[in-house]
Amino acid sequence: MRSRRTAAKLLAPIAGTLLLSACATPGQYELAKRDPLEKFNRGMWAVNQGADKALIKPVSQVYRAVTPKPVRHGVSNVFSNLSEPWSFVNNLLQGKGERAGRNMARFLINSTVGIAGLWDPASKLGARPAPEDLGQTLAVWGVNGGPYLVLPLLGPSTLRDGIGSGVAAYADPVKYAINNASFSVWYKRGYLAMYIVDARSQLTESGGDAFLESSLDPYAAARSAYLQLRTAEIADQDDQGGTPPAANGVPAPGGSAPTTAAPLPGDDQPGTPLPQSSAPLPGGDAPAQPATPQSSQPSAPLPQSAAPLPGDEAPATPKT
Repeated sequence: MRSRRTAAKLLAPIAGTLLLSACATPGQYELAKRDPLEKFNRGMWAVNQGADKALIKPVSQVYRAVTPKPVRHGVSNVFSNLSEPWSFVNNLLQGKGERAGRNMARFLINSTVGIAGLWDPASKLGARPAPEDLGQTLAVWGVNGGPYLVLPLLGPSTLRDGIGSGVAAYADPVKYAINNASFSVWYKRGYLAMYIVDARSQLTESGGDAFLESSLDPYAAARSAYLQLRTAEIADQDDQGGTPPAANGVPAPGGSAPTTAAPLPGDDQPGTPLPQSSAPLPGGDAPAQPATPQSSQPSAPLPQSAAPLPGDEAPATPKT
């Protein structure tokens, strides 16, 4: 109880600041794009990168090496299934009854038929994912994103989304049940550790490492990708049949692989005919020459040469 009171005291002034920024700043992410906290954010980014390089990434690599891919996908499905109740709450708060119904259906089907969420039969039955969080709910309510913020271990965020994550730590039904369960604290820490390892594994699988390594400024690239992705999530672009802007070569949360419109090497370009070569292939027949149009005019006779060719008989000399 004391910890919850302490958290409420810490979040209250931050929430007030966020609401003031919502009134003062037009647009969802105008302030985040200007990044007024860039100095602090880059410092926290460096700390996170150091922790990732020293501990989180090596553990994730071992996990990926010793765990078969179907098992890793099953673990990811379990965590995804456990997020459905919180998505259900936020879809209701946003007035999205159809999406909330999908959350409920997915949780019931995958928790039973899918054996605690290891499999995802709900998607095959037509119940598509409808993820939502408190940051998205606040955005729908008109709360501005506030400044861009890099959180310890959690990475890219905004002030609004950071507050959403803090509230979710206590209000999310699954997290609330885990926090108040009577089993050992080590099980709770193990759950959190497994969640972090799974999230890091999904980042690797989606191409996030390659994306950051190929960027001239990984910090700026991650910031841009995050803001684009959150814009698409707030607009429920997954329900509109479109590809989120941040998905084009940028890993998305949840481990979905990035998509790209560019063809891969070796693919044929759609709609572009291959060039024809006039030279025959080895062992192949010579290409047919196009027929020349017939002229209606009679062809002129070839000129006769007065000089005989070698081997020809000499022409007869006319008599005088």
